[in-house]
Amino acid sequence: MFEFLLSQFASFGMIFAELALDPVTYLYLVGSVALGIIFGALPGLTATLAVTILTGFFGNKFPVEQSLIALIGAYVGAIYGGSYPSILLNIPGTAASAATAMDGHPLARQGRGGEALGMTTTASFIGTMIGTFCLLIFVWVLMAVSKQIASPEKALLALFGILVSGTLMSSDLVVKGWIAGLIGLAMAMVGLDPILSEQRYTFGWSYLLSGFMVVPVLMGAFAIPQILYGLREGAQAANPIQIGRIVPSFGKIRKYLPTITRSGAIGVGIGSLPGVGEDVSGWVSYGVGKSFSKEPEKFGKGSLEGLLSSETANNACIGGALIPLLVLGIPGSPPAAALLGALMINNVTPGPTIDPMLIIRIVAILVLASFTMFVLGLFMARVFITVLRLPQTIFLPIVMVLTTIGSFSVGGGVNDLFLMVVVGLVSFALIRMEYPIAPLVIGVILGGLFDETFRRSLLVSDGDLSTFITRPGAAILVVLNLLLILSQIPAVKRAASRFFRRKAPAVLPANNESA
Repeated sequence: MFEFLLSQFASFGMIFAELALDPVTYLYLVGSVALGIIFGALPGLTATLAVTILTGFFGNKFPVEQSLIALIGAYVGAIYGGSYPSILLNIPGTAASAATAMDGHPLARQGRGGEALGMTTTASFIGTMIGTFCLLIFVWVLMAVSKQIASPEKALLALFGILVSGTLMSSDLVVKGWIAGLIGLAMAMVGLDPILSEQRYTFGWSYLLSGFMVVPVLMGAFAIPQILYGLREGAQAANPIQIGRIVPSFGKIRKYLPTITRSGAIGVGIGSLPGVGEDVSGWVSYGVGKSFSKEPEKFGKGSLEGLLSSETANNACIGGALIPLLVLGIPGSPPAAALLGALMINNVTPGPTIDPMLIIRIVAILVLASFTMFVLGLFMARVFITVLRLPQTIFLPIVMVLTTIGSFSVGGGVNDLFLMVVVGLVSFALIRMEYPIAPLVIGVILGGLFDETFRRSLLVSDGDLSTFITRPGAAILVVLNLLLILSQIPAVKRAASRFFRRKAPAVLPANNESA
């Protein structure tokens, strides 16, 4: 084991040195991280949108190694950039930074905005490094396990990923998330049958023979609704408050290092759950931070501890979200889903068969992107704060043009633009009805895997469904899927609640006696 780890670190050092000594790497990194920070900092734009637009721009026209530098740089920058408007304007730039506003803006109103930005930048850097280290170590353990996975387990894992994302991303009714996921799953069935090569749901339209293209679907689902909402609301420019000194002191970083480390571990753990994402990790870490704090009464009123709890976790979540993406092909967050689309259009299939050197390259890119984000964040904060003064009505049309170019450039056909617009309008309508969109996209991406592996399992077993319960791994996944569905049924919830309430009084008398 020790020798294995040494060999991994040696490979990492070799690839890291190769990237670090290549000037082209910094050209991509500085541009993409800066773009990501701007997207994260501008309310209405998101990390998913930044990664999606770059996916359309790079497509399969550039080597995948170069595309990954730009995409991961934008991903890291955007998750961090959301902290700017959260702290200075009390407007979360992204959902991932919503918890940051709880203490970030009160700190800014106290004249400690610079301190909050500096500590946030440092915590985001350390958080990303924690997530990257965990990705380097744990991905190999899971890769070894995943090699034992056959078609039945793959089909059930894909279904589990769709159900989990639908469960955790629904704002009110869980069934809405499941419906969105099933719509994506149905969309993935369009085109040629992957096993028999027969046409399905094409209605004689040759464009649909290859199914729905991933990039127009990504653009339509994530970009169009945000553009429509931004233009509809027409947000006014704001005047950020004074921020003061930004570079943090070493003593303050050391004081809050336990909080940063704990939040980093939480971010990685939550990020590794398929379909959860950075916003959930930020809120969970914020809640845990308040529970562990010696001064919980300061949370929500300008607590550096609260600020660091959320901001560290959402950046650490990046490394965690890449673990299920690379091991199982199941994205851990919406930006990771966009990253999966970029890998697929470059003929890279995440999972047990992925090239190990590509994983190490991704880890090396994450490290370099973290350093770039740290430097840009500290020394260009005032520039990005100026960008915040721009009203959305100026930059959203620019985003629309970039989205159109990105969608058109992948397939080179007008039909891709029609698909993008239709998916965008449907997504806009679904969002208006409070349906989450990420499960739909995850359904489109994982639907092909589910379709092929489920049918292949039935072909091998001659149609016998018992193949999904006779294999130990598959049986565990069947139970997990059923538990996930049952846990959301109101009658089951009420029964579980009554069961636990009945258990509770049996403990209280004993405590009273001992007191």
